[in-house]
Amino acid sequence: MTISAHKVSFDDDTLWLALTDGRILGVPLVWFPRLLNATPEQRAAVETTPFGLHWPERDEDISIPALLAGKPATHAA
Repeated sequence: MTISAHKVSFDDDTLWLALTDGRILGVPLVWFPRLLNATPEQRAAVETTPFGLHWPERDEDISIPALLAGKPATHAA
């Protein structure tokens, strides 16, 4: 079974994901500087795929399996 996100939201410090297996995952925004420095509108412009999340304007891609493994972004902001 592939686990994907079906809802993405944010608060001031956290990226929140509702996953298709019923889990809710909260990830610190400091792990993803491109999102930390984004406007609320830019953060909301997320595209979900079977493999993860994509923000075209911010050039950010996040893998759901990497998040579940506890891996932050590895690129420079």
